[in-house]
Amino acid sequence: MKKRLFATLMVIFAIVATVNSQQFNRRGPMNPPKFVFLFIGDGMGLNQVSMAEAYLSAQKGEVANEALSFTKFPVMGMSTTYSANSYITCSSAAGTALSTGVKTNNGMLGVDPQGNKLESISYKIHNKGIPVGIVSSVTIDHATPAAFYANSTSRNNYYEIAVQLPQSGFEFFGGGGFAQPTGPDKDQKDIYEVLEEGGYKVARGIKEYSAIRGQGKIAMFQDKGKEADLPYAIDRKGGDLCLAQVVAAAIDHLYGTKGFFIMAEGGKIDWAGHSNDGKTNILEVLDFATSVQVAYKFYEKYPNETLIIVTADHETGGMMLGREKGYVLDLKQVDPQEASMAVSDDKTKEEFSILNKKANIGWTTTSHTGVAVPVYAIGAGSRQFSGRMDNTDIPKKILSVMGIEE
Repeated sequence: MKKRLFATLMVIFAIVATVNSQQFNRRGPMNPPKFVFLFIGDGMGLNQVSMAEAYLSAQKGEVANEALSFTKFPVMGMSTTYSANSYITCSSAAGTALSTGVKTNNGMLGVDPQGNKLESISYKIHNKGIPVGIVSSVTIDHATPAAFYANSTSRNNYYEIAVQLPQSGFEFFGGGGFAQPTGPDKDQKDIYEVLEEGGYKVARGIKEYSAIRGQGKIAMFQDKGKEADLPYAIDRKGGDLCLAQVVAAAIDHLYGTKGFFIMAEGGKIDWAGHSNDGKTNILEVLDFATSVQVAYKFYEKYPNETLIIVTADHETGGMMLGREKGYVLDLKQVDPQEASMAVSDDKTKEEFSILNKKANIGWTTTSHTGVAVPVYAIGAGSRQFSGRMDNTDIPKKILSVMGIEE
């Protein structure tokens, strides 16, 4: 009897597996997505996501976790993040893993541990005639965005990295500007001139973008005098760009029959984590979620042709929902904070740190941690991104679902 039952179960399992496989193929490689978004929350571990959800609920006077745009996605996985030479990765090594599928040493960008150049999936996608956009809330020559278009033995070679941007030929860049626009000694050609000579039209803000939309290759930044990273959400003033606007502009510019690939980084989640700045970190995650919502609205129009992946390169700060013994998290305590620690004097920073403690927000470090990070996905081929994976698997999976050979 038991043998017959076992045999019957095996037949049922085989049938289910076959059906699931057929369904997977219909949603995956057999119907490759035309429009692919890869969102990277720099420094955004599951703890930052949970904290932002708890904060939204606290604002309503509720004890709950109010879902963010991407935590509602039907597919969820986890990704390990270690680099080639350290269990705790830096952003350039993690960015290289996410862009090329190869591990490298901390501090290196778009090259393997021996210094050999690696090819980003951005180029492999672009070589198929698919338009590419790279956007970030920090400078576009910073570790994560740079890993998708540049190669350098040091992530700190900002000018060397920046001049590779126009060489990529990618159709859209946007967000933060450049860390060293005239080189480390301020004696080299202005990178904005290099961009224009490389065939890019430079837009300063939404108005200038609107005036040149659809005209060739575009690089969209803040207004003059604000060319560096985009302001923290908590510090944003009228006229400042936000990541959601840049993502919307990228979609607008790249949309067409060939599809597109957009990598969008919420880079200042990481920076707020380094500062152990609780409220600023929370608002950066929420701002990042708003940019994902822009992509989701696009997905709703083209659900069978769009893939959205949301992940992180690593976690920053060891953020904890709870700091001391007891079961208390009182996020209303951070309400009085109206600016980031980055723009505050030492006395104000200390006051904000006290608010963190009152809220019972905990931190273990001002650097990165080695914990695995979440992966969320929705759309065509999204089931490939469920379960356990390494960060090097993510770009390989993207190429696979798009039907592009590595």
